[in-house]
Amino acid sequence: MFLKKFKNASLKIIMSTLLIMPNYVFAYSEKVIPGGENIGIQINTKGVIIVGLYKVNNSYPGKEANLKVGDIITKINDNSINNISEMISKIEESNNKNKIKITYLRNKETFNTNLKLVKQNDGIYRTGLYVKDSINGIGTLTFIDPATNNFGALGHEIIESNTGKKLEIKDGKIYRSEITSIDKSSNGNPGEKNAKYYPETIFGNINENTMSGIFGTYTDKLPSKEAIKVAKAKEIKLGNAKIRTVLEDEKVEEFDISITKIDYDITNSKNILFEIIDSKLLDKTGGVVQGMSGSPIIQDNMLIGAVTHVIIDDTTKGYGIFITTMLEEAEN
Repeated sequence: MFLKKFKNASLKIIMSTLLIMPNYVFAYSEKVIPGGENIGIQINTKGVIIVGLYKVNNSYPGKEANLKVGDIITKINDNSINNISEMISKIEESNNKNKIKITYLRNKETFNTNLKLVKQNDGIYRTGLYVKDSINGIGTLTFIDPATNNFGALGHEIIESNTGKKLEIKDGKIYRSEITSIDKSSNGNPGEKNAKYYPETIFGNINENTMSGIFGTYTDKLPSKEAIKVAKAKEIKLGNAKIRTVLEDEKVEEFDISITKIDYDITNSKNILFEIIDSKLLDKTGGVVQGMSGSPIIQDNMLIGAVTHVIIDDTTKGYGIFITTMLEEAEN
């Protein structure tokens, strides 16, 4: 729910003893620092993503070149590019301003095409492409492992809104932000947190955007909070629990929820079905809101999961992912 608008242990056979190591070995700590802080998120993409095509004069250069929304441009005239600035620079350096060679990825396959540039009356050449090389937004920090400084947030992947696809990232950062207001949720219309950004105050570097969340290295001073036990899935119970999140400024608060169902399928991020029962949270937000993704779920002073989704038809209810799934992904 990212808005405002992230192993296998090797099977070793020692021939002399025929020793087989366990198939999965993870090194995350038994205790981690729970989050709840609101964070700004900046993701830089691998290459330049085409997010739209537009008409230039009487033609669509992108369509004529067989380019589509979601294609990722990686080279201009056989020169690698990582962002829009480099793309523009390579186009300007081209000896042939009327046509450029583009190398792009589509569904992880590499293709080449020639894109016709159209010169306008102002002397500027138009590509007919809307492109993007980064995404900014907010979410909630889930945990920091004090032994490794690994962090996890969101509990689900970041999707590029124009393409509907998981964003392939080059790198990114999490940074300070504060909540300025909240648009309340109502059934059929999830609300959202509104925030002020402080991108110069960096908390950590992002290196993964996965189905289980965004992950990376926490580079700032660790928060002065007590680390709590990590709960295994089988330790989670139906009934009372709490979520930690920010509703105003940078203040992390705890709110009451009730866990109504547990799904032990670790291949999805909807393991914990819960209902908000805290009157203060309901009064302020109307239920689960966008920007709450990653909010830690705590039960019996154990970190059990993170908020991931709102139920559109009943925004007082939502889903969470097992914390062990996030921690295992953070160790990859």
